[in-house]
Amino acid sequence: MNWNPTWICPANDLGDPAAVFGTSFVFEKKITHANLTITAMGVYEARLNGRRVGQFVMAPGWTSYHKRLQYQEYDITDLLTNGKNEIEVTVGKGWYRSPLPGWLGCAYQDELRSRPCGLAAQITLTFEDGSSKILSTDESWKVSDGPVRFSEIYDGEIYDSAKTPLLDQPVTIFDGPTDTLILQQGEEVCEQERLAVKKVFVTPNGETVLDFGQNMTGYVELFVNAKAGDCVDLSFAEVMDKEGNFYTENYRGAKAQYHYICSDGVQTWHPSLTFYGFRYIRINDFPGGIDCVKPENFTAIVVHSNMKRTGFLSSSNTLLNQLFSNIIWGQKGNFLDVPTDCPQRDERLGWTGDAQVFVRTACLNYDAEKFFTKWLADLASDQHDDGYVGHVIPDLLQNPQASSAWGDAAAICPWQVYLAFGNKQILKNQYQSMKKWIDYITSTTTTKYLWTGGTHYGDWLGLDAPSGSYKGSSNEDFIASAFYAYSTSLVIQAGTVLGKDISELSTLYENIVNTFQKTWPTYHTQTECVLAAHFKLAKDCQAAADQLADMVRACGTKLQTGFVGTPYLLHVLSDYGHTDLAWDLLLRTKYPSWLYPVTKGATTIWEHWDGIMEDGNFWSKDMNSYNHYAYGSVADWVYGVAAGILPRKDAPGYAKVTIAPHPDKRLDWLRAELDTRHGHISSFWTKEDDSWRYEITVPVEADIVIDGVCHSVRAGSYCFYSDLKNA
Repeated sequence: MNWNPTWICPANDLGDPAAVFGTSFVFEKKITHANLTITAMGVYEARLNGRRVGQFVMAPGWTSYHKRLQYQEYDITDLLTNGKNEIEVTVGKGWYRSPLPGWLGCAYQDELRSRPCGLAAQITLTFEDGSSKILSTDESWKVSDGPVRFSEIYDGEIYDSAKTPLLDQPVTIFDGPTDTLILQQGEEVCEQERLAVKKVFVTPNGETVLDFGQNMTGYVELFVNAKAGDCVDLSFAEVMDKEGNFYTENYRGAKAQYHYICSDGVQTWHPSLTFYGFRYIRINDFPGGIDCVKPENFTAIVVHSNMKRTGFLSSSNTLLNQLFSNIIWGQKGNFLDVPTDCPQRDERLGWTGDAQVFVRTACLNYDAEKFFTKWLADLASDQHDDGYVGHVIPDLLQNPQASSAWGDAAAICPWQVYLAFGNKQILKNQYQSMKKWIDYITSTTTTKYLWTGGTHYGDWLGLDAPSGSYKGSSNEDFIASAFYAYSTSLVIQAGTVLGKDISELSTLYENIVNTFQKTWPTYHTQTECVLAAHFKLAKDCQAAADQLADMVRACGTKLQTGFVGTPYLLHVLSDYGHTDLAWDLLLRTKYPSWLYPVTKGATTIWEHWDGIMEDGNFWSKDMNSYNHYAYGSVADWVYGVAAGILPRKDAPGYAKVTIAPHPDKRLDWLRAELDTRHGHISSFWTKEDDSWRYEITVPVEADIVIDGVCHSVRAGSYCFYSDLKNA
C-alpha cells in the first residue's frame, strides 16, 4: 500500500498531557471487512468502541524518523458495532518527541520535538455488496487532553483516571510526513509475560519495596480498590545498595515516574506509552497507606519485540544455567524495537557496537531476522553519503567521526543474519551500505591500507585500561585496522554470494593484511592477540593464540578484554587448541568472569564485570547498568563450541551443519537445542561411566565430529561415545 494520508494535530498546544484524538461514524450496509491504517508522530494507543486495537505496545515503533516512519494496518472488523462507532487514539511523545538522549543536547532530536503531535489514520470499510468507504483523519475529528497527564520515554507516566477526554477542541490539518512512510517492517513490540511479586520487604531506611525476582523491561500493572483521588506512586530500581536500601543513582537523569490518581472502586491500570527497566519497585504512596500494600496489588508485565525463541541451553551447573537465563533476559530487555544498550537510564539507544558484538548470539536465541532487517534498514538510512555510520541507530548522537567496531555493525550484522537464516535478501538490502562503510574508512584514514587518525572507543571497558580511562590498553589504530580488514573480508564474502565484482575489494583486503602484518608484528594485550588470530591477520595465528593463552594464565587465568576482545576470546582459545582454558574462563566464579555477577545475584548481564564489587560497593554512579546484554555474546561459544552446533558458510541457515562438541569434565552434562529454518537441532553430551555419551539430532545432512573423528550423516538422531579421559 502506497499511503498518502491526511495528517492532523491539535489546533492548540495541549502542553504535557497526551493528546486524545477521536471521531465517530455509523454505517448502514452490512460490513464484511474493516481495516485501520494508522501512524503517529509519537507513540499511540488506539481504541475502537472502548476496546484496544491490536497488541502493538509503543506503536508505531522507533525508526530513523527523518527518513522512515512505520505505519500499521489492523483488522478491526470484530470491533465494530451496528450502531454508532467511536474511535479514540491517544498519542504520547514516545521516541519521536521525548528529549533524547538524556545527558546532552541533540539537534537531530530537537528538530523532531519541534514538530506537532501528529496523527494519521484511515478506516476502510468493505461492504457485502462489494462497495467500500474510506474514513480518514480530517478536520471533522476532535481532540482534547485526557487521563495521561504526562508521558515520556525516560521520565515515565502520570495518569489521572478521573480525567475523561472531552474531545471538544479542534484539530488542524498540516503537512506531516508522507514520502517517508513505510508499512510495518520490524517485529511488533508486545506484552510477553507476567511476573508476580516474589517478595515484599522493608529496607533499613524504612521503605516498602517489592521484588519481582527478575530484572526486566516493561511496566507494572496495578490492581487496587480505592477512593477517588487516592494516589499510587512508585519508583523503580535494578538493585539494592550495600546496606539493602533502594538504589536509583544509576538511572541518572531518568525520573521513571509512575503516578496514578485513582477513581472510585476496584480498578486495574498500567502505563501504555512508556516503559521501564527494573527488578524492584518502591511504594511511595498507596490508598489507605503503605501498610495496606499486598503483593497481589502489582504484576510486572514484560515487554519486548515479538520474536520467536529458537535457542535453548541447559547444563548440570546451576550457576551456568543462571548465566544462560541472564543472557536471554538481557536480550529480551534490550530488544525493544531497536537493540538498545540498556532499558533503564537516560540512554536506551541503539548502540551499533553492542549490536555487532551480540548479533550472532541474538540469532541463536531468537528468530531475530525481521528485527535486524528493520534496524539495519535504519542504519543504511542514517548512513552518510561518504559511508559514515553513527555510534547509535537511530543516529541521535551525530558524532563527527565514526568509531571502529561500532560502525562495523554495517558489515558484521548483515553477514551474521545471513549465516543464521540463509536469506540472501538481507545482503541484497545492505550490500551498498556494507561497501560504503569500507569506502568511508578508505577515504578518511591517514595511513593507506590501515585505519589511523580516527577517534574510537577502543577496547571499551577493557580491564587493562589505564587509570582514569574507560578504554582498554590495546592500540586503537590496531583495533581500527583489524576491523577494517575484517569488515572488508565480510563485504567480499557478501559480494561473492550476490555475484558482485569483488576484484577491487580483494586487492584492498590483501594490501590491508600485508600492511597490518608489517606494522604490528607483535601484540601487547589479550585483545590484540584475539583480533590478530580471530581475524586471521597474524602471520602465525597459532603463535598469537598461544601468546593469548600465556597472557590469560600469567594474570591468574583471568580475562582482561573489553567490548572488542571479549566476544572472540573463547573462540580463539578453542580454535587453536586451548579449549580447556576457554572452559576455565567460562566457569570461573571470581571477578572478573561471566559467573561472578551470578554469584552476586544478577538476573541479567551487567555493563561492568564488577557492577557490584566484591566489597558490595558499586563500580560507579553514572555508567553502571545491570541490564546490558553485550557480554552475553559468550552464549555463541556455548552453542558453537561447547555443544558444537556450527553454521556453515557454504550452507547458510543451517541447510547443512557441523556438530563438533567439546565437553568438559567439570560438567556432568550439557544440552543445546536450536530451531532453524530447516528443522530442530539438538546436541547433548553427558557422562556415562568412563565415557562421554553424545546424543545428536539433525534435520539435514551433517558432519558430526567426535574426538577428532568426522562422521558424515543424513538427517536423523545419533548416539556416539568417546573416552572421558580425552576431555
